[in-house]
Amino acid sequence: MAALLGTLRRLALTPSFAKVGFRKRGFPVAATASTEQLEAIPQSVVCGFEWGIETRTLGELEQRLRLVDVEVRGFAYEGAAMAYTIRDAMAGGRGRRAQSLLMGSGQPHIFLTYIGIGFAMSHLPRPLWRTVMPDLTGSAFYPTMSWFAVDGYGFDLAYFKTRKWVERQRVPKPYPWDGSPNYFVRAVDFGIGRALWFIHGGDPLETVAAVRRFAPRRQGDLFSGVGLAAVFAGGCEAEDLGVLLAGAGEHRAEVALGAVLAVKGRHFSGHVPEHTEAAAKVLTDLSVEQVVDLADRTEVPYGAGTCAAPAYEQWRQRIRDHFTAAAVIRAADGIRRLERN
Repeated sequence: MAALLGTLRRLALTPSFAKVGFRKRGFPVAATASTEQLEAIPQSVVCGFEWGIETRTLGELEQRLRLVDVEVRGFAYEGAAMAYTIRDAMAGGRGRRAQSLLMGSGQPHIFLTYIGIGFAMSHLPRPLWRTVMPDLTGSAFYPTMSWFAVDGYGFDLAYFKTRKWVERQRVPKPYPWDGSPNYFVRAVDFGIGRALWFIHGGDPLETVAAVRRFAPRRQGDLFSGVGLAAVFAGGCEAEDLGVLLAGAGEHRAEVALGAVLAVKGRHFSGHVPEHTEAAAKVLTDLSVEQVVDLADRTEVPYGAGTCAAPAYEQWRQRIRDHFTAAAVIRAADGIRRLERN
């Protein structure tokens, strides 16, 4: 009976590979090796979600997740976290599946499993959101990085309801996530920015154009999401990322901020792909080790934040400040060189 229920849940809830593919979504993307690399990411999420919905035990789920290539394993955990969050919600919020996964083998992929919780949020009514975030006391980056769940929520909205959230540029209603309802709207834009990178198949020029079509006040947060996706997911040759920096213009520090968070997440998982290292070098002018050091020394302890600027945003601001200051120094050095010549 348990196996039958698992199968029924999978059939009812799991999106197909085709549904998450770029062609099915109607994205303006040509089929190339790079876009196939990007498409493998949502497909890995679907695999993890399917296993999380259908399997009876955490041990069985973890056995399957271990079979996934290390490059995309975190994304499979992302899908599994989404599934377990939905199953916990179906149990009236009394389930502990997501907590067990995130405190166990999902811990190295904590950035992505938070995003998986956000994916679940887009499929659950808001009254159930009160219980979607499990108690992860003792876990790394908890609860500061729980804002990645809101990021995931924004990504899901833009990826699956592109006309409403990207073309019409709808803004969600505030929600008191971590006691900061107004910041919730900004965190959604981090996820929408990430989705734009996928929607345009990792094309820097088209992605920049998409961001620039949004209201100016939203563009900085969108660009930070783009930077995170470009470094974490890849899909673009490193030498072409200069187009992204040039197009970001006054928001270059936001792109670099996203890159830092991507490297930190990859490094924490124990695997930094070559494309992540190469992209981060272009977008931050730093090595992986330097990026991780920057993230670590700017981290803000939870509890230091406010409703307007939670600890997560204060951390982000410190990283932004680093790149803003670095840009000022480079500009001053350039002026001095011109004067000497």
